[in-house]
Amino acid sequence: METNHGPSTNVLASIAPAHIGQGPRSLNRHLIKSTVVAALGGLLFGFDTAVIAGTTADLARTYSLSPGSLGLTVAIALWGTVVGAISAGIPGDRYGRRDSLRGLAVLYLVSALGCGFAWNWYSLVVFRFVEGLAIGGSSVLGPMYIAEIAPAKWRGRLVGFFQFNVCFGIMLAYFSNYALGLLHLGELEWRWKLGVSAVPAALFFWMLFDIPRSPRWLVKKRRIDEARDVLQLTGEENYEQELQDIIASIDLEHASQDALFSRKYTLPIFLAVSIGMFNQLAGINAILYYLNDIFGRAGFSKVSADLQSVAVGATLLIFTMLAMVVIDRMGRKKLLLIGSVGTAACLAGVAAIFFSQHHQKELVWLLIGYIAFFAFSQGAVIWVYISEVFPNQVRAKGQSLGSFSHWFMNAIISGLFPLMAAASGGYPFVFFSAMMVLQFFVVLLVYPETKCVTLEDMQRKLGIG
Repeated sequence: METNHGPSTNVLASIAPAHIGQGPRSLNRHLIKSTVVAALGGLLFGFDTAVIAGTTADLARTYSLSPGSLGLTVAIALWGTVVGAISAGIPGDRYGRRDSLRGLAVLYLVSALGCGFAWNWYSLVVFRFVEGLAIGGSSVLGPMYIAEIAPAKWRGRLVGFFQFNVCFGIMLAYFSNYALGLLHLGELEWRWKLGVSAVPAALFFWMLFDIPRSPRWLVKKRRIDEARDVLQLTGEENYEQELQDIIASIDLEHASQDALFSRKYTLPIFLAVSIGMFNQLAGINAILYYLNDIFGRAGFSKVSADLQSVAVGATLLIFTMLAMVVIDRMGRKKLLLIGSVGTAACLAGVAAIFFSQHHQKELVWLLIGYIAFFAFSQGAVIWVYISEVFPNQVRAKGQSLGSFSHWFMNAIISGLFPLMAAASGGYPFVFFSAMMVLQFFVVLLVYPETKCVTLEDMQRKLGIG
């Protein structure tokens, strides 16, 4: 059992109330350390997701790519995320969440170096696919690990820290692209942009050796004493009662031996799949991947577009932090409803600008507004919600399924976006806006609130067990 004092974070400390009633009264350093380290996978997730936006023009010129080939270059990583997401539950259950994250850290490192030193377009595509495997896997195992070590009162904020790191990684990628662009590196510029993430990947791998395993995974493996030690280490006041609840929940699931696709899991499956799909039907990743191209079509220069992208990334980060402050008070459902209305309105405005070819200067403000509403709602909620709605026995498989729906939809939309935008810049944004209207009604009528409910109580609330 690791007991070293690890790093803390002012971000987590700033969102913590002085007293939260049930569970630990304050975040102890071991809980913070474990959250921060697991969330580093989110930083790499965000960085590697967004950094491609600053290289699309150079890649198209270097390899003489058509719009379709450029779409494949971007989307191949997303197809990797589909494979990584749907398969991550297997090693996550067999070897544990923490040890599986170490394997993903190696994939992050290999893909960053491979993209930076790619010798032709085909090798670049292969390493982009490997990068996708790491992103997809970490989107499953990172939030799952944090959810399983976090007390119920803290879970929204702690799992939300994974999303904070995703957003921080996105902003860091945009800033990195801007800073490297100022160095005038010529033909090597895109290689530096894609390869620089090898540094945080190596740091992620090293720090994963200093955090404990998930107590719920340990109980599944009948390592009860180790699970008790982790619950004590991470500051669970009623650790013995929590341990017995976990054991009872897992024993119940073992007794039933139900597969994930059983009738009893219909609602959790619908919730996880739908929130994953709606997250991408908002258009977020297509917009982030092609942000520089969107600004270029609106008349902004390359340097100006890079700088505008930094502003968008900063907005994503700020409003994710705001959502982390309120997610355990306002709840997940209310945030999703607010975000649906705001993103739909902003996307409709973007579409109007592209159709009319007027008021282009307002584009950046509409996109910043869209990013703010997205970050405050589904951006902060998705990984929290998916990690909450499945019982212990099928959580890894359920988390993989929800993440799979997210990345599968992402790959389709991002691959088609260049072709749709080439025909008419406005139509994709009309579609995204309509999907947010649909999301509003689905969330309003179907989604339950999950704030401040223990993972073991959640299955009773959803009618499972």
